Amino acid sequence: MVMTLQHAMAPTRTADEVARARFVSGLRSFILNDLAADLRTAYDRRAASAFRDRTGHLPADSDEVHDALRGDPTFALYTASRIEAQHMVWESVIPGVEREREQLENLARNDGAVQSVALDPDLVVPRNVSAIDVHLMPGAYSGAVGGSLLGPGAVYDRGLAIFSMGLMGANLDDIGLSMAAYIKARFPDFAPTAMLDVGCTIGHNSLPWKQAYPAAELHAADVAAPGLVYGAARAKLQGVDARFHQMNAEDLKFPNESFDLVFTSMFLHELSAKTRARFFDEAHRLLRPGGLLLNMELPPNSQMSAFDGFYLDWDCWYNTEPFYKGYRDEDPKALCVGAGFAESDYLQFVVPSIGIYGHEAVREAARGDIDVDQETTGRLADGVQWFGFGAWKSA
Repeated sequence: MVMTLQHAMAPTRTADEVARARFVSGLRSFILNDLAADLRTAYDRRAASAFRDRTGHLPADSDEVHDALRGDPTFALYTASRIEAQHMVWESVIPGVEREREQLENLARNDGAVQSVALDPDLVVPRNVSAIDVHLMPGAYSGAVGGSLLGPGAVYDRGLAIFSMGLMGANLDDIGLSMAAYIKARFPDFAPTAMLDVGCTIGHNSLPWKQAYPAAELHAADVAAPGLVYGAARAKLQGVDARFHQMNAEDLKFPNESFDLVFTSMFLHELSAKTRARFFDEAHRLLRPGGLLLNMELPPNSQMSAFDGFYLDWDCWYNTEPFYKGYRDEDPKALCVGAGFAESDYLQFVVPSIGIYGHEAVREAARGDIDVDQETTGRLADGVQWFGFGAWKSA
């Protein structure tokens, strides 16, 4: 699988950095496939029955599975290994970003990216972004990692390429490519003229929408300036026309009915319940009649077994994502209906990764919805599939 980014801002790596990246990516693959299988075996063979002996019933939800596994040696090994591998992801790319700081800044200035981003000097970056190292990434999205304004964006881009083990595509855009291809195949008459990606980070999953609908305007919004500036340069150097804005998802500074598509990718679980509800209200306000709100996210706990729900919720406790489980305990349809979308206009589907399964598999999925697969949907491991949901705004 590809671990080297294929765009002009990709790093120039030393032999040691290439070897380190391969090792860390391989370690993560071992943890998320082999060790994860061992964890499931340990749960089935001893942890679940020990919990039943203690409580009188088998674990019924994610919290009880977590309780059952605490103290189990396989769980301790899995968790310690995965946390250390996460630290190693960022440690493997930060030196290169620091070394190439001047080159990155020149690229951004020369293509006009710094000047083109609509930054808001009065915007206060929310504490869920500024106060914690999300994903254990030092400084997270808004810190000073890498020694320049573009540093966090470059660290995220390069780190995610290693973290994802090639499963997110050559330019980390597999989610956007898969989702856009699915929507085009399932709804061939849908022809958006203005699209907005909220919580875009560096715009890696924004750009495929412009490729799918080249006549439409593409806008991308996030609260963290570093990712936006880096993302704008990244987009221009890929020849994609996208407009980046520094905005808060619960207060998007666009007029009513500005867009035909509002999209998010792995964003909702980063928000508190109150902020998440406000975003859905904003999405409904911004959509034109006949427009689509579409979210690529993790499947909800209600549609998974107790163990598989826990497996995804692991990040909430051990990967500095405090809102992760709270989001997954919510009902996706209720989030849409609560913002004013009609229940009958709700949309939910699973789409195979276009990079792994190919275009025909995506088209086949669009002809008939796939149920959530406990072993592959939302899990960044061999055979990943993506979970999508949203709603149409009634005309």
